[in-house]
Amino acid sequence: MSWGAAATGSFLRSLSVSNCVGRKAWSAADSRILAHGSRAFSRDRSGMRRLRTLVGLISLIAALGGRAALLRAKPRIALATRLRNIPTADAPTTKPVRIRWNDHQVPFIEAECDEDVAVGLGVVHAHLRLAQIELMRRAAYGRTAELIGPVGIELDRFLRTMDFIRAVPAMEATLPAETRAWLEGFAAGLNHVIAQAPAVPPEFRVLRVRPQPWTVTDLLAIGRLASADFTWRMWFGLLRHRRRPEWLKLWSRMVGNDAAPLPSFAGGAGSIAAGTDPGAALMDGAVAAFGRAGSNSFAVSAGRSKTGAALMASDPHLPIVLPNLWLIAGYRSPSYHVVGLMIPGVPAMALGRNRWIAWGGTSLHAASSELFDVGDLADHEFHERRETIRVRWWPDQTVIVREAPMGPVITDAGLLRAEAPRPLALRWVGHQPSDEMTALLKVNRARSWAEFREALESFAVPAQNMICADGSGGIGQAMAAHLPRRPTDVPKDMVVPREAHLHWEDFVTGHDLPAVWNPPEGFVASANNRPPASDVPVGFFFSSEDRIRRLRTLLGGDARIGVQQIVAIHHDVLVPSAQILRDAILDVATHLPPAVTGSPAGRTVLDPIARWDGRYDATAPGALAFESLLYHFVQVLNGSEDMAVYAAFSDPWLLVREDLQTVERPRLVDALQRALPATARVIRRYGTWGAAHRLRLQHMFARLPLIGRRHVLVDAAVSGGNDTVMKTAHGFAPKRHAVRYGANARHISDLADLDANYAVLLGGQDGWIGSTTVVDQYALWRRREMISLPLRPEKVAAGFPHLTVLQPGPTATTPAAVGPTLPQRE
Repeated sequence: MSWGAAATGSFLRSLSVSNCVGRKAWSAADSRILAHGSRAFSRDRSGMRRLRTLVGLISLIAALGGRAALLRAKPRIALATRLRNIPTADAPTTKPVRIRWNDHQVPFIEAECDEDVAVGLGVVHAHLRLAQIELMRRAAYGRTAELIGPVGIELDRFLRTMDFIRAVPAMEATLPAETRAWLEGFAAGLNHVIAQAPAVPPEFRVLRVRPQPWTVTDLLAIGRLASADFTWRMWFGLLRHRRRPEWLKLWSRMVGNDAAPLPSFAGGAGSIAAGTDPGAALMDGAVAAFGRAGSNSFAVSAGRSKTGAALMASDPHLPIVLPNLWLIAGYRSPSYHVVGLMIPGVPAMALGRNRWIAWGGTSLHAASSELFDVGDLADHEFHERRETIRVRWWPDQTVIVREAPMGPVITDAGLLRAEAPRPLALRWVGHQPSDEMTALLKVNRARSWAEFREALESFAVPAQNMICADGSGGIGQAMAAHLPRRPTDVPKDMVVPREAHLHWEDFVTGHDLPAVWNPPEGFVASANNRPPASDVPVGFFFSSEDRIRRLRTLLGGDARIGVQQIVAIHHDVLVPSAQILRDAILDVATHLPPAVTGSPAGRTVLDPIARWDGRYDATAPGALAFESLLYHFVQVLNGSEDMAVYAAFSDPWLLVREDLQTVERPRLVDALQRALPATARVIRRYGTWGAAHRLRLQHMFARLPLIGRRHVLVDAAVSGGNDTVMKTAHGFAPKRHAVRYGANARHISDLADLDANYAVLLGGQDGWIGSTTVVDQYALWRRREMISLPLRPEKVAAGFPHLTVLQPGPTATTPAAVGPTLPQRE
């Protein structure tokens, strides 16, 4: 999951600078003069912050705009040209490594030893996604201001306060020898491309930075960044509301409701970033990108499948960006023989299949963090460290990061300080050492359900619901998590009392949590829904039941299921519970005066809703009318302040259901009547759901003034919504909007055949601007087609005709990665 593309894209989306900014780049001297002249504002922190942000925006746009304008984003660089950029001589391998490529630039790596296949993976990841993973590394260390200037200062302070890398030294010190060798090989492959590739990715040229060598420390750091807690974004969005007198009542409504059959149409987990503050937008983008909000995954047993073998299907949901946050790959060595989906910069197959089992997973939405009020602690109970933030176009900044016994004081970060009147410390499972890399490598090698579960025992964050199918036809579901042994009581507030830290003295792991193997239904499925009850609370905020109920309906019954049925399930856009809410709204409408329901606005809004069947088809007028009416209805009924609470909650329409059941009927009728005119204007303007609900595939440079449009490669109507199986999530929808996150990759395996494996990305494999494989898979996605991923060597050779051979250098050894790149601490 690339925070780089997602968070930088969020930053660029937040820009409010006029397009009339000139293209003439500001010199470093100009920026220094402006910076020195700003000292008069130094006593006014907010004034200084606004000034340096303005300077940073102007400097960034001026510096990037001209160089980005020279890039040609339209696909034109052929596959053969791209493959010639891979340095094949003097590779850090012991023997030749063969990398076979298909026409979509999907690789299959073949090596005679495990360490050499790890080197090949490093070469592949660097070749396809070097700029993407470099941005991830800078985010993990809180070093974005070195690239984007003063706008990144507050983001870097936030990232360093969150201290993603806290556990990395201890994790690295305890790595098993074979895991360390694997990571060193991967880093050596990355560094081979950095040192010897004829050209560097265009982003490095535009940003005027050189790619730096990678280390094992760096790889563990970006792994921790990718483990950000789902709950953080929701917490940070709710902090400001804790000051309200009715806060505890609001909190009780949010955690006291069980999942109900009503859709979370607003997308939930509302933005941290109020207004257009670029620093806040960047922080919001960072937390949103890594706080995994949703996915679907399911397996079908041999007894229910058309081929008489188990089936595995993965449908991950992440931010919609280019390059995609996944890449497709396969590799074979003495210990590994796998195909599937990988996270750029993470050298293990995250979702996929080997010769014996297939696996997938979804976010567990686990309670892996807690917030503690530390306002009453004495000064001596805090530990302080000083860190220097290097800043482009501005003087470097020294910041003090405080830590309480429970964890970092996150409200010291400027972007959160205003939201919380008292200091709050964060306790996170990810601040303690664990070994997810070894767990994933063991999963890649596992041959049975027992080995699969045992492999996941060291997997702590991000907590996952894991699905498995094996060659015998069996299927299972288990949790991969480390959680504090809390009492089962629902917390009375978002911030827990300090004595709750005692719960963190003992942890449960996956073996302590519920699991199922071969259930009688003949399938297992996960859609971020509430898991079975256990001795400790797994979490408190789960997705609505819409997706999991729809999956159970589609997978249930006696009909046999095959690959084509799974493809259809992946594209399903019906939300049956939307019909319930539709009928509740129409029931309120029956109390409107006939003059209102019969008016042009009334007919324009209510008629398509009455005819709507709950399908979020791009061509559906009813979906547009329904979404727009709900937005305006809730806004009128609750006002902008309560609207923000609803948006910040993970499943806001649970609160709407309560409103429809408890608010007196005259208020509901009045709110509906007042919402009709604004809704009618939306419907007349757009007509159908797809005209307002857009899929945009674009590079982060697309938000630059003047030249950004050339970096938008797809802008199309798209079906789906927040709680359809084919997830295309959005916020409240009163106007035209782009999908924020949703289905961005898919994988299917039929264990009846080693070669019956398929995957597709929403976009493409390559991260190189202008490559013909940046967005070539979008056409497959629209046609419901997938790329074949065989395991048999002869099928790989036939389907992957483009060959790259890495030849070992004279030393014939894999060099160890060099020293760590941890941020400066004082």
